[in-house]
Amino acid sequence: MKVLLIIGICLPVGAVLFLWLLVMPDVSALRTTNPKVTALMEARQAQARAQGRTIERHWVWVPLSRISPHLRQAVVTAEDASFFTHEGFDWEGIKDAALYNLEAGEFKRGGSTITQQLAKNLYLSSERSLLRKAQESLIARSLEQYLTKERILELYLNVAEWGQGVYGAEAAARHHFKKPSRALTADEAAWLAAILPSPRRYDPLRKTSFLTRRHERILKQITRGSHQAPQLEPAPKSEPDSEPEHEPDQPSTEFQGQEQAESYSESPTSR
Repeated sequence: MKVLLIIGICLPVGAVLFLWLLVMPDVSALRTTNPKVTALMEARQAQARAQGRTIERHWVWVPLSRISPHLRQAVVTAEDASFFTHEGFDWEGIKDAALYNLEAGEFKRGGSTITQQLAKNLYLSSERSLLRKAQESLIARSLEQYLTKERILELYLNVAEWGQGVYGAEAAARHHFKKPSRALTADEAAWLAAILPSPRRYDPLRKTSFLTRRHERILKQITRGSHQAPQLEPAPKSEPDSEPEHEPDQPSTEFQGQEQAESYSESPTSR
């Protein structure tokens, strides 16, 4: 009976995944082309329209070489410490997330790497389901196959959400610190990395006790024993942030005004 039940569940899921593979996005184009929009941006637009709002999008594309090394290192340290050594999946993180979900009795954590987060931001919804996670995994594997780690990081830093209608490192630096991303200090970079899990909750930047502890751990990782800007290289595995966030998530409130996006004409592969 159990075998029939498992087959009954796996067959439909397998069929859906097979059909989805046929229309899987061509990520190889990202080697030389920057995305004009992402699934996350479109989802935020849809949410705003449903609420009778109009989004003002703040998004300025910059090559990796024009993003502060402090921010590159801070984001890798905070979001995916084994980014430079894994092939799209952090199996230890996935195991921890699975145990957490088992204890919680629902799907709450995904153990996502930077590559997986990029796959979700570019192409998928924010729905928490095993099917969406499977789609995310397939795209992440494809991203790792066709793109360099530096290109994946460049894409991620340029499309990540960093506030209400704020996307990418350049817009984030201007929005939160009134300066270009290349001029961010280690302290400022650590704050931006700290708010990544809940960017709209902390816009405007609110230095709560929880966020301050997270910021201090990230800052310690990227500046320990050195006053020089950290290099783009593998970071040691950071301590998992297991402390609960007591502040409730706030509903989406997008900017008013016309949608706008800026982009640079420089090669997307430049460093």
